[in-house]
Amino acid sequence: QVQLVESGGGRVQAGGSLRLSCAASGRAFSNYGMGWFRQAPGKERERVAYISWSGSITHYADSVKGRFAISRDNAKNTVYLQMNNLKPEDTAVYYCAALNRATMTPSGSWGQGTQVTVSS
Repeated sequence: QVQLVESGGGRVQAGGSLRLSCAASGRAFSNYGMGWFRQAPGKERERVAYISWSGSITHYADSVKGRFAISRDNAKNTVYLQMNNLKPEDTAVYYCAALNRATMTPSGSWGQGTQVTVSS
């Protein structure tokens, strides 16, 4: 499996921006699609965005479409989530996950999470 470590979370006012990073180590990073998920208190974990192993395919939840952008740098074994025009409802713990390359479903490797708090 691949080991994942997120960074870049924090507190920001509504309308602000944050960039999350997820650094991978272990098995070949390019074997995996990658996804960002989030979980707010009292809510189920939801998928925010995913990107294919090559970076050619991306997909976003409707709630973040047009505001968030996922990207990856396979040379650096890192996936990013650029979050713009943040809203209080974006407040959650954000997790990155390695995805099965064919099905784009979680492979079992998750990061520890990074807190994002958006104040109004």
